[in-house]
Amino acid sequence: MNRPGRTDRRLWLMLAVAALTSIAWLALTFALVAATLEPAQRAAAFELVGPHLALVGLTWAGGIAAIAYGLKRWFDFWVTPSVRLAEEAQILLRTDVVRELAPAGNPETRALARLFNQLVEQRETLRHEMDSKVQAAAQRIEEEKSRLAALMAELTQSVVVCNLDGRILLYNQRARAQFRDLAPAGQATAPGQPGQPVPPGQTVADSGLLGLGRSIHALFDRQLVEHALENVRQRMRRGAPQPSAQFVTLTPAGQLLRVQLAPVRPAAGSAAGQDIAGYVLMLDDVMPDYEQQAERDRALQTLTEGSRASLASIQAALEMLDFPDLEPAMRERFLRVVRDEAQAMGERLKPLVSEASERLSSRWPMEDMLGSDFVTAALRRIEQQAGLSAREAEVDPAAWLRIESFSLLQVLVYLAARLQDELSVRFIQLRLQPAPTGSARVHLDLMWTGPAISTETVMGWELDPVRIGQESYSFSVRDVVERHGGALWFERDRASHLSFFRFLLPGVAPRQAAVLPEAAAAEAVGRPEFYDFDLFSRSEQASALDDRPLLDLVYTVFDTETTGLNPAGGDQILQIGAARIVNGKLLRQETFDQLVDPQCMIPPAGIPIHGIQQDMVRGQPTIERVLPAFHAFARDTVLVGHNAAFDLRFLQLLEAGTGIRFDQPVLDTLLLSALVHPSQQSHRIEAIAQRFNLPVQGRHNALGDALVTAEIFLRLIPLLAEKGIHTLGQARAAAQQTYYARLKY
Repeated sequence: MNRPGRTDRRLWLMLAVAALTSIAWLALTFALVAATLEPAQRAAAFELVGPHLALVGLTWAGGIAAIAYGLKRWFDFWVTPSVRLAEEAQILLRTDVVRELAPAGNPETRALARLFNQLVEQRETLRHEMDSKVQAAAQRIEEEKSRLAALMAELTQSVVVCNLDGRILLYNQRARAQFRDLAPAGQATAPGQPGQPVPPGQTVADSGLLGLGRSIHALFDRQLVEHALENVRQRMRRGAPQPSAQFVTLTPAGQLLRVQLAPVRPAAGSAAGQDIAGYVLMLDDVMPDYEQQAERDRALQTLTEGSRASLASIQAALEMLDFPDLEPAMRERFLRVVRDEAQAMGERLKPLVSEASERLSSRWPMEDMLGSDFVTAALRRIEQQAGLSAREAEVDPAAWLRIESFSLLQVLVYLAARLQDELSVRFIQLRLQPAPTGSARVHLDLMWTGPAISTETVMGWELDPVRIGQESYSFSVRDVVERHGGALWFERDRASHLSFFRFLLPGVAPRQAAVLPEAAAAEAVGRPEFYDFDLFSRSEQASALDDRPLLDLVYTVFDTETTGLNPAGGDQILQIGAARIVNGKLLRQETFDQLVDPQCMIPPAGIPIHGIQQDMVRGQPTIERVLPAFHAFARDTVLVGHNAAFDLRFLQLLEAGTGIRFDQPVLDTLLLSALVHPSQQSHRIEAIAQRFNLPVQGRHNALGDALVTAEIFLRLIPLLAEKGIHTLGQARAAAQQTYYARLKY
């Protein structure tokens, strides 16, 4: 954006001082002359001068104009070049930009520009020498990073690494591809590319599902992750050598993912009391296993139907055996038919039934868990969510369970809450003992003192969907019990006035909790570090967003191409492009680029500017389908744009029709540039990029402009710090004080 060079305020101040001084001097001169004259003379003098006061004023105004002209020329020659030289020198000092300053203005300023150029040249020589030494020293680190990158790329399993806030700080290509494959059926697998139509009925992909700095809780329920972390912490406290936990979750597309969670231990010297710095998620799509199971079920059904012939033979033989006068030889023959057909049916059905039963029990991930750990977690969960007083009673310390702990915990909380609501129970106990049958089974009893309940009530609670507070689940108590291959019944001990629900659950052979030897413990703590993940040390709860340092935030830098420049007059969006900045780095591999069908004709005058032809947007998704995908991509980030007020006006006008609102903070590189370099004549993208020695590629393409804007923003951050602007709140407040903040669309 161009506008005439702003006149230095000091020039107006000097001109005002000159004007006031001249007025005071004229007034003083008239006063002195009047003091030397007699009254009659003064009167005569005023009669002579009075008619010519306008001429005096014009003469004074002409003198002031001449002074103003002279001051302006003096400023343009002596002052303004020095100010611009200082701003451009600041760019060279605070960024890695390398370019030669053009000498301008007076000889002294020209000499300073040449000296600056010599200093920059010397600095670059020293920098190259240091870079060569650093490069030699860092070669081994780069080799380690390359090995890690190769390992991550070759892994056939999806891996995602998160900090404790759930922010993604690393993932491999397998994970990216998996989440693209698991996009809902109504979504394409990637953002639409210019010139490639999206088939009718589809919308653009949610590019924000997986990305650095994004929240894993947008993919997995927070409670599932926190429950797995709690299990890991309990195992770490018991000294387990490789503490981990797993759970199964359903994706929006209906696929099942098995997720294994392993902790990332904090580095030495980290904050005291922090047992986990983050966690690693390893993902497996178990939906193919379910499809295979369905195939086996169909095979079993086919086999069952195919056994009808054998059943018919058996039935016919039995009918013949009913005749009392049947000869012994014939009787023996029919008996042999019954035996042979029954044995053949048994042989055919036995392996299929066994396999089906085994797979049915393994559909949900059963994990080995120490019984006392599970009871402790259940008591804490019941007290927190149901508000009941709870304690353990007779818990066998050697009992181990093979359970899916999340759903079983929800069942216990649900039953405790119903006891409280319907029977006014205020205190419960949990008992865990091996079943007396001698098999690897365990009795888990939820006990209370008080009224008993009827069998009909127990069956109703067992069949109702589990509901805790405002949250409801798709499974019932019976579903969970059957999932474990167990049983549930109600009992009452009349002697002690105790009533209890008894769960029969699968157990495993008793085992000693593994304790890390000293050497293994030392090895676990001192594992080699391949990367210094800065996101591990950041917590979203540490401070409010406006108080966060600019380099700690995640940004979505975006731009739009439109049919015209009048959003309120009916112009529409043609293209949205965006890139992400995480941890001070531009992620060029995580971008959003989508053409939009404006459902109107593109004005010919704008086509030479943005290059978008009518046939390029024909068949592309409309803004009603593109905007939700872009909103998901920009979720939980700060928006950044160049002259962002223009683009935001288009988005604001779409709120009523789409229901999509972009309410996150916004930073504008136009305002920030004017804040950092107030004396520069132009703050267009090209002019700023030239000052920062940035190449401009793909101009007037939404994604191309977004990438250039992102590079500009990263170079503005250290210059803002020089002005004492370090946080988001400071940057927003300072930007609103600039001239350009008053522009409206």
